[in-house]
Amino acid sequence: MNFDLLIKNATTFVPENTTDLGKRSPLKKTQLDIGIRGGRIVDLGQLSSSNAEQVLDANHLVVLPGIIDSQVHFREPGLTHKEDIESGTRGALLGGITGIFEMPNTKPSTTTVDLFKQKVTIAKNRSHTHFAFYAGAAADNVELLNELENQEFCSGIKVFMGSSTGTLLIEDDVLLEKVLKNAKRRVAVHCEDEFRLRERKSLLIPSSDGKIPVSLHPKWRDEITSLNAVKRLIYIAEKFQKKVHVLHVTCQEEVEFLASYKNLASVEVLPQHLTLHAPDCYEKWGCKAQQNPPIREKKHQEALWKALHNGVIDVIGSDHAPHTLEEKSKDYPNTPSGMTGVQTLLPVMLNHVNQGNLSLQKLTELLTENVRDVFQLKNKGRVQIGFDADFTLIDLNKERLIQNSWIASKSQWTIFDGLKVKGWPTHTILKGKICMQDDEILNPFCGNGFEFERN
Repeated sequence: MNFDLLIKNATTFVPENTTDLGKRSPLKKTQLDIGIRGGRIVDLGQLSSSNAEQVLDANHLVVLPGIIDSQVHFREPGLTHKEDIESGTRGALLGGITGIFEMPNTKPSTTTVDLFKQKVTIAKNRSHTHFAFYAGAAADNVELLNELENQEFCSGIKVFMGSSTGTLLIEDDVLLEKVLKNAKRRVAVHCEDEFRLRERKSLLIPSSDGKIPVSLHPKWRDEITSLNAVKRLIYIAEKFQKKVHVLHVTCQEEVEFLASYKNLASVEVLPQHLTLHAPDCYEKWGCKAQQNPPIREKKHQEALWKALHNGVIDVIGSDHAPHTLEEKSKDYPNTPSGMTGVQTLLPVMLNHVNQGNLSLQKLTELLTENVRDVFQLKNKGRVQIGFDADFTLIDLNKERLIQNSWIASKSQWTIFDGLKVKGWPTHTILKGKICMQDDEILNPFCGNGFEFERN
């Protein structure tokens, strides 16, 4: 058989069960060669290189299914001084990410079919990775949600139960019911109770220097603020038998509650909440550590790790949400919440693998197989004949220092600046093309829109 690309000596993970493509499967480690033609995997096994146009020897590397970051904010249109689709996906590609799902809180917000199509048009021929976009739920578009979620390259509907950009706020249960009734696919939700946030803002009291310390951020947006929103969401999801995706869980109370509702809710956690904790992060990084929901105390971080190992957590996303250093240098609470993350997601989590905090198999499931299953992606997230030839190659033994100078984002900073990690992405392959190798982009703008199964 002729191959466009043959990956030799690939230590990789394949699904144990491939009979039902609509369900996730545990992965098993194996070693084989991967034959690629026409952007697809066409053969697996011990393959001859005699008929391959290009051969990549993956000896001493691990070949993962293409890593997907299912939560990023690339700020285009309207906020492109912080980021745009080109710079955001460039950072993703350098970080070993083959595809992203981008959020709707741009300016204007992505709440109409025309605005959604404009984003797709922007991404075509300008995205270094594969892409999909969320459509935002708002008070004035609930009747349009099913039409929006069925647009080509739409990853689903996004709900903000706590304040966000423009009109993207679904704060009361009447509106939330309308959203879940009108949306047919799984709805992704930012769970913070807006009513409690308003009540508790009075807790932001200046210290002796006249400034409000950013360390009050997790006190204002406390764990009950998140738990209340999660409970309200699950009550309505159960009432209408709708599936939801709870974004960036942060606390023990949330994951203990959600453990009983895995039939309805998939759950995401961020590297930030698994790696950093209060009060240390605020003492070291100040407002750079500010995000919503907040980074919390060590006991909550420990609860998140326990939930990850117990199967409560389904996926890891970065919540890449860049702001300029100038914006982050203002006095709290006049500083915006959010930080970069798409480029550092994989190195930070590979470091956790090397520290023994989770297995590489488990990490691979959280970043590929489970993402495919939760969002019903077509032909992605698996090493299997017939699937797209998207791969992330990693060197588990490579040690690097994460530095701001490596960050491609327009904001040019990361909260992980100065962190020494072990484990690094060496190649990013999209549909059989080696697009990134050893920090160099070889084939730019190879991204295509993700396709999704429709029930």
